[in-house]
Amino acid sequence: MQTGLKGRDLITTQEWTKDEIDTVLDLAFDLKRKQAVGEPHAYLRDKVLAMLFFFSSTRTRASFEAGMAQLGGHAMFMESRTTQISHGDTATEIGEILGRYSAGIAIRQVDWGIGNAYERAVAEASRVPVLNMQCEMYHPHQILADLMTIIEKKGDPRGKTINVSYAYASSYQKPLSVPQSLILLATRFGMNVRLTRPPEFKLMPEIVAQAEENAKRSKGSFEIVEDFDEGFRGADVVYAKSWGAMLTTHDAEESARIAQQYTDWITDERRMALANDDAIYMHPLPADRNIEVTDGVIDGPHSVVFDQAENRLHAQKAVMALTM
Repeated sequence: MQTGLKGRDLITTQEWTKDEIDTVLDLAFDLKRKQAVGEPHAYLRDKVLAMLFFFSSTRTRASFEAGMAQLGGHAMFMESRTTQISHGDTATEIGEILGRYSAGIAIRQVDWGIGNAYERAVAEASRVPVLNMQCEMYHPHQILADLMTIIEKKGDPRGKTINVSYAYASSYQKPLSVPQSLILLATRFGMNVRLTRPPEFKLMPEIVAQAEENAKRSKGSFEIVEDFDEGFRGADVVYAKSWGAMLTTHDAEESARIAQQYTDWITDERRMALANDDAIYMHPLPADRNIEVTDGVIDGPHSVVFDQAENRLHAQKAVMALTM
């Protein structure tokens, strides 16, 4: 167990060692047990987490706020449009000032080409840790909860096959952050990672290269598949969700037009039957029901999406307790 994590930023899990991530998981499971039996664990009494949102949220806001309350502290919610950011507050000023008011700063900023750089600029100026609640490149707390769920449902992840797949959605052109963070962390833990996506929906090449290197080091594997059905075959974990064609076009309307070619990329009962009999279906939510995934799958026996959503709470509490 690593004990020197106070003050550490978490912007991507790739910047933490595997031992450090194991520490987070170990504490997350412990906190989940404590929560289940009503054992108090106010490790952050009287501490404040400043939460700055540039993008809407359900699970992220609720889980961070609940987590801070359960840890004995307070989560201070700020929506960017109700701050002075639009009137001149810079990333440096946000880092300097909020870092003096709080014990940690959490940010969600997913604008393409802006979010990650903004979070890193705040972290540079802050005297307290900055936690990435999602940027356009990474979603580390979601992926820690995902790995926690895989371990709960499938045991040791080494050698298990996960199908990280694109799926069509009509709602909006979603960030690359979930699939990118997922292929990075799954390859760190020795999984056989299958990235299934149409040719226009590539992930960032530097992220793919890191995943390939992670797989070599962990004795896992990494492959890219462009056939939707093929991605399901023999999978232990099916994680199929939408993302935008950001590397093909920066225009959201054009990305949506490209996506129209792939409306049949929906996780349905026939596709789930191609996976292993005991495969689990995962999605970070919200899902476009009967567009990304059928009701029969997301509400069916393979689905673990609500356990996955619950684990956001426990994984984030572990990160906050260790870093703040």
